[in-house]
Amino acid sequence: MNEKTPYTTAIDSDAERSPRRIVFLTKNTSAKVVGERPRQLMSFPHLVLREVMVLQGLIIVLALLALVWDAPLEQLANPLLTPNPAKAPWYFLGLQELLHYFPPIVAGIILPGLVVVALIVIPYFEINSKDEPFWAGNVQKRLLILTIVLAVLVIVLAKFEAWTVLIPTALMGGAMILAKFQAATKSPFWRYLGARPLSWWVMTWFITVSVILTVVGTYFRGPGWSWVWPWR
Repeated sequence: MNEKTPYTTAIDSDAERSPRRIVFLTKNTSAKVVGERPRQLMSFPHLVLREVMVLQGLIIVLALLALVWDAPLEQLANPLLTPNPAKAPWYFLGLQELLHYFPPIVAGIILPGLVVVALIVIPYFEINSKDEPFWAGNVQKRLLILTIVLAVLVIVLAKFEAWTVLIPTALMGGAMILAKFQAATKSPFWRYLGARPLSWWVMTWFITVSVILTVVGTYFRGPGWSWVWPWR
């Protein structure tokens, strides 16, 4: 190579700061990885036997629970008598709650499809690759984008009167904004929130909304999917 490129030899594990790796070869040595091979075990019988033991233990626990508590079964199915409300299994009650606010094409296809697409696409984007806090970058730009996104979500959710989604979304957005101004205080709670990355905020919002939708659909919906208090 005629071009002279300055290289600095140093011990560094940061691939972004030191992307180049140089290996010095001499006539008497060859490049190889030096290290001790860890202890290895075969999947069978070591792992498979443990999984079978756990499965048998789970079957025994379920059998004992079935002997002590009866299954919450109702009367024989009658195709001429539909229960009111007809509720889906608990893991689908979040979607059923969304169907109360949005059209079926939106709550049943578009929103779940966006979640699936996001789970597929997000790993290919460099989002918080350095695990930096959300407010560590351009604060003014991020505050503007966050305000616009929150305003659009609040307007859309308020138009459809989706209060079970609107309230946690507004609270989460308010916590993000307050974390920016309260991070300098001595409160460990606000300092913890101020150090959270964007991925943490998005995942926390998703889990919070999912739990609230499931709880509301399970305990607070009565005949005609109207709002009822569970203690009445």
